[in-house]
Amino acid sequence: MKRIAFAFALVFLVQSLPAQEIKDFGKERLNSSPRHGEWVDFKSGDRTIKAFVVYPERKDKAPVVLVIHEIFGLTDWARSLCDELAENGVIAIAPDLLSGQKFEDVDGARKAISALPKEQVQADLDATSAYALTKIPACNGTLAVCGFCWGGGWTFSYANMNPKLKAAYSFYGTAPDDAAKVANIPCPVYGFYGENDERVNATIPKGEELMKAAGKKYEPVIYKGAGHGFMRSGEPSDPQVREGDKKARDDAWARWKILLKQLP
Repeated sequence: MKRIAFAFALVFLVQSLPAQEIKDFGKERLNSSPRHGEWVDFKSGDRTIKAFVVYPERKDKAPVVLVIHEIFGLTDWARSLCDELAENGVIAIAPDLLSGQKFEDVDGARKAISALPKEQVQADLDATSAYALTKIPACNGTLAVCGFCWGGGWTFSYANMNPKLKAAYSFYGTAPDDAAKVANIPCPVYGFYGENDERVNATIPKGEELMKAAGKKYEPVIYKGAGHGFMRSGEPSDPQVREGDKKARDDAWARWKILLKQLP
């Protein structure tokens, strides 16, 4: 438990503190990356949303992957994941769904994200999608979505809300429990799950049943020996990395790279 508490405290970007007081092992990748990353602002209704965008180094236009962050917010790790996506040939854009809010501790931010109205989250994701498709000249018109933990659950949900999506990659997020929540999904959904995560994994069979009945493609893979959040906790730069999580992260990335290359 001490390790988990320390990891949460270490990686969370507490928005009320100066950046130099925050330690997050994703920062090293961001500081050393040769790729162009930038912050952008755009409107979602009457609110202004901030998002982090990273571009791949390629000579032609690229697909965009919308990244939905964890329940801890848009951390350095989440932004480093965007850089890792760009390293694999796609444009990554991650909206800060807590834009404009400040918190004194991790728990405050976690509670704030949990309390976000569904309509607001959808509107912000819609605004991000619209920005990506219309305001990023390097985009080739293809849009996909991925998310982690809380964002993984939202990835599955958002796949049912946006008819323009070409793929959805849900990392250890809960699967839908109602036919209406999958009826409009226009694209394949690829699931990435840790073996030691029954809270989430218990929702997979129902999701498979619903997707099959609706004629939709859902491919969940459970990685042996991994726990919840293995894409973060399996980071090689995490000094307390667990071997099961590291192997799951490596295997998940090997699979994901193949899927990303299939985007039109």
